[in-house]
Amino acid sequence: MSEETTTFSPLKDVGRLPVNETSEMRFYVDEFKGYPFGSIRTFVKREDYEGPTKAGVTLKGQVLDGVIATLEKLPKEPEALEDVELARFPKKPGVELVARVTIYRDATGLDLREWVEEETYKGWSKKGVRIGYADIPKAVGFLREMRDFLATRSAPKKPAKK
Repeated sequence: MSEETTTFSPLKDVGRLPVNETSEMRFYVDEFKGYPFGSIRTFVKREDYEGPTKAGVTLKGQVLDGVIATLEKLPKEPEALEDVELARFPKKPGVELVARVTIYRDATGLDLREWVEEETYKGWSKKGVRIGYADIPKAVGFLREMRDFLATRSAPKKPAKK
C-alpha cells in the first residue's frame, strides 16, 4: 500500500463512530486553502484501500451551529415511524445541507445530506452521511468539540487593497 493512501492528518481528530466491520465515520477538523472546517466522513479499511470515501459533509459557521441546535432538540427515542425533515441550512447558492430523520432497512437514523438546485439538476447529492439514532448524542458531542476548536482558528487574512 502506498504511503499516500494510508496518511491522513487532520488538524484535529474529534471522534469516530463504527459503521460496520470495514468502515467508520470520522468527525474531524481540517482546512482547505487556509480555511478551517468541520467534517464528517466515512473511512474504509480494506485490503486494496484504506482511507476516506466520498461519503461525507463539511460544516462550518452557521451551518455547524444550526445542525448542533437542531440535533440537541431531538428526543432520546425517535417519535415517528417515517422520514421527517428537521431543517435546511444554506451552504452556498444552489446547495443546502438537509437534516432528516430517516428509516432505512427498518432502522431509524439521522441523514445529513446536500440538496442541490441548479439549472441542470435538482435533488439529493451523494455528499452526505447517515448516523444511527442511538449515536446522535455522541455525534452532538463531537460537533460541539469541532465548533469549539474552530472558534480558536482564524481564516487567512485577505491582502489589503491598494
